[in-house]
Amino acid sequence: MLRDSLKFTLSINIFRMKLKGIIFDFGFTLFSFEDPSVEKYFDCFNRGLLKSIELLKDKSVLKEEDEIDQDFINAFNRKRANSFKLAMKTKEEFPTTLIFKTVLTFLKEKGYNVKCDNLKDELLEEMAEIYHSCEESEWKPFSETKMTLEALSRFSDLKIGLISNHPNHKTINNMLKSNNLRKYFDVIVTSAEFGKRKPNPDIFLYTLSKMGLEVNDAKDCIMVGDEAADAVGANRVGMQIILKKREYEFPYEREITIPNLIVIKSINEVLNYIS
Repeated sequence: MLRDSLKFTLSINIFRMKLKGIIFDFGFTLFSFEDPSVEKYFDCFNRGLLKSIELLKDKSVLKEEDEIDQDFINAFNRKRANSFKLAMKTKEEFPTTLIFKTVLTFLKEKGYNVKCDNLKDELLEEMAEIYHSCEESEWKPFSETKMTLEALSRFSDLKIGLISNHPNHKTINNMLKSNNLRKYFDVIVTSAEFGKRKPNPDIFLYTLSKMGLEVNDAKDCIMVGDEAADAVGANRVGMQIILKKREYEFPYEREITIPNLIVIKSINEVLNYIS
């Protein structure tokens, strides 16, 4: 008990500096995905993909051919899976818009009547948004999220940012706006927008820069996340770290061995470390 008390006191002292910025992760830090499972994720993506195919037909990019649907689905899922594996290895992001464009080019080369001339960036963005739309409905903010962000927003000199490893930037913005939370953030950065994923330190430095902060300001900023990518990346640029303990354990999760790591169970506990 005494050891825990000393650790808590030490933790508070670590953060009793003039904080300049606080950056949050999105999934399982500010928002929860109810009963997460591989099957549930794939169901969301499969339903979204069917909606995207219908949009392509409505826009006359694809013709009403039954056989193209399954080939499109197979090609897209294969490309998405390979891109995800490569992203995990290289920490480069492969946006959903790029995957759609690559798959449609592949189908055209395979002999399908795909009208790539109609494939503008706006349509690719719309397809990606529809693809992730079923996922959007599953993510809900924790009950303490809004109160925590509102309290932090009262610190006039504190910049608030968010970094998410997500392949579609607009999806993250949509979920923040639909839950009336976008207004609390000075900066929203996604791997889809930046091109690199956490824990690559560049995405943290880019976010700090967008917040109007310098590299040497990192020591006066906190990163709040739920996994190794958040903690390791923030540690590499010299930020303080708060780890929100997740209710669910993910397979192949990396152990975090960073000194002075603060662990919280609820997101509103962050307020204990803001002077």
